[in-house]
Amino acid sequence: MTIPKPTEAYDPLTAEVRQTLFRECQYLSAEEKETLEQACAFAFVAHKQQVRKSGEPYITHPIAVTIELARWRMDLHTLCAGLLHDVMEDAQIKKSVLAERFGATVAEMVDGLSKLEKLEFNDQAEHQAESFRKLILAMTKDVRVIIVKLSDRLHNMRTLGAKSAPSRRRIATETLEIYAPIANRLGLNHVYRELQDLSFYAMYPTRYRVLKSAMTAFKKNRCDVIERVLHEMNLCLVGHNIEAQIRGREKNLYGIHQKMLAKKKKFEELDDIYGFRIVVNNVSTCYAALGALHSLYQPKPGKFKDFIAIPKSNGYKSLHTTLNGPYGLPIQVQIRTREMNRIAESGIASHWAASDHAGKEDENQIRTNQWLQNILDLQSRSANAIEFLEHVKVDLFPNEMYITTPKGKILTLPRGASVIDFAYAVHTDVGHRCVGAKVNNITVPLRTRLKTGDTVEILTSPNGKPNPAWLNFTASSRARSAIRSYIKSANREDAVALGERLLAGALSSLLPKQVAESETLKEKYLKFLENNGREWEDVLYNVGVGLTMPVSVAMDIANLAGDYMGGAVKLSPIHIGNGINGHIHLGKCCMPLPGDAVRGIIAKDQGLIIHRDNCNLLLKSPHDQQLDADWSGFESNDKLYDAALVVSSVDTHALLAAMASAISDVGGNIASVDTLSKSQAGTEGFIEFRFNINVHDAEQLNRITAALHKIPQVRKVSRI
Repeated sequence: MTIPKPTEAYDPLTAEVRQTLFRECQYLSAEEKETLEQACAFAFVAHKQQVRKSGEPYITHPIAVTIELARWRMDLHTLCAGLLHDVMEDAQIKKSVLAERFGATVAEMVDGLSKLEKLEFNDQAEHQAESFRKLILAMTKDVRVIIVKLSDRLHNMRTLGAKSAPSRRRIATETLEIYAPIANRLGLNHVYRELQDLSFYAMYPTRYRVLKSAMTAFKKNRCDVIERVLHEMNLCLVGHNIEAQIRGREKNLYGIHQKMLAKKKKFEELDDIYGFRIVVNNVSTCYAALGALHSLYQPKPGKFKDFIAIPKSNGYKSLHTTLNGPYGLPIQVQIRTREMNRIAESGIASHWAASDHAGKEDENQIRTNQWLQNILDLQSRSANAIEFLEHVKVDLFPNEMYITTPKGKILTLPRGASVIDFAYAVHTDVGHRCVGAKVNNITVPLRTRLKTGDTVEILTSPNGKPNPAWLNFTASSRARSAIRSYIKSANREDAVALGERLLAGALSSLLPKQVAESETLKEKYLKFLENNGREWEDVLYNVGVGLTMPVSVAMDIANLAGDYMGGAVKLSPIHIGNGINGHIHLGKCCMPLPGDAVRGIIAKDQGLIIHRDNCNLLLKSPHDQQLDADWSGFESNDKLYDAALVVSSVDTHALLAAMASAISDVGGNIASVDTLSKSQAGTEGFIEFRFNINVHDAEQLNRITAALHKIPQVRKVSRI
């Protein structure tokens, strides 16, 4: 390949972005700039005939990726990898050529960033999972690989508009599930927030614009209060001889959206949309500033978190407190040192900043290395790339809690973790031999969910061994992969016997015993699997070792039972979740709608009942009787579903007519209306209506709720 001189090579657009790159790279030495120039020219020639979907020369993309890396002050190897990250995949440049021109380190990084050849795989999901596994394993060798990938994904998300709508949704979903959590896990907070917001916009552009408008209005309306708080905080800290920088900070739009969904609140009901960040010189001053602010504004009980004493798993450190500000406005405050602030914003990238990196490991790097080692353990225990990808996704969940051992050691676990997760966090052998536990000195079942602050003691036995049922209530990837690894190596005969017991238990809730044990039905199920070499024993083995959920197999068999049902179990067929073609009822207690987050419960003599995931009945039922479910197979049609709303309003003339009109204008069908007395409404002058309505899906119900909120007299609309 002939590499031209820069002055001969670039068109005006490419020349402009190249100049921006070298303005950002002033921290490099003259020799390093010369090497970077060579990489830039090499990438230009490699991509010369290629254009992006937007019509721009393709070379503008790798240069834009490298500009972002330069703003993070990454070293020369990372910058070169950013420029060259697509040449192997898109221009068929061999790894050996890159190694000869730019060194083995850059060649290895580019190779790790290149997807696998699609011809090697028949299944697209398997291809994506294998490519992701290749990327992650390259990251475990050199963490700079994932930093380049995050910069690449960031620029792709910023320029997503040229893609088709389905492509935008697919890429945005992948970004939210994988790349944004990786950025958070590595401490790249600004990348994490921007990837979330860009994905949110790509998936729900209307919701994004509405929230952005609401946020703008909020800042405009509260401008005087914010200025007052800043002024009073500054005077308070100066009065206590504390040198500090005070900055306003707002929650990102995706975070606001998620909190509205989780808490089922409207935008104006949230109390942590805007906050303040205070940056001081050292750790002791952090606590002094905390005391000063608590003397200025009253702190809210239970709203203080000390992430300095107990840092998050990604190295994040800060003090968090919530204060009662002027006019009762809740004020969220973060207090940290300059070093903590640098790590909070740049994370692991701060370790590789060219001016700072001296080959030494800081605390953040050590934490990252521990996480990377955990990923290698997951890889060694995973049967295939898809299973590995699922384990990594579990490991990336951002919510954490802190559990204490009897000796005072603090372990970090994902929210929702059980006693079993804790046992495996202590040591794999402790998890394998776990037979019981005490939480805060009280004996509890192994399925018990833990919460921050619990002290847990694990009881073990030499004869203890993992049970596949544990997979139903584990939340950590470490525990799940260790359990699966153990049971895969267990004696086949024992696994088959266990699978038979588990499947029999699941089938007993769906079918009469004589039907469930029918050899004809078993043969029908084997044909359904479309795997000619598979025997019934193989089905039982997969259930016994945890590769297949017994409830999933039972639902498929019940669906095939057909002629054997004899009318004993009358269920309505619906396509729902995880490729399962099952027979279900929709729970009458919570009335789930297409689009709701749902789970299923096995009910004796009834089959699988679908409930909304916040239904009280669901929360009280045993986890091993539940089945993951979603509406992935649902197609919009004319079918109507029951829903109920309670509307609280000021009692005025023609109110009911206005509400009925609002509901019908959005296409809702009112089945009945119940009116509560004024005393039942709880406030003088107020009245409540219960509307039983028929709608197509949850989205239509949300539109009805929004229409009711627009009626001036309406104060609250609640779904039953």
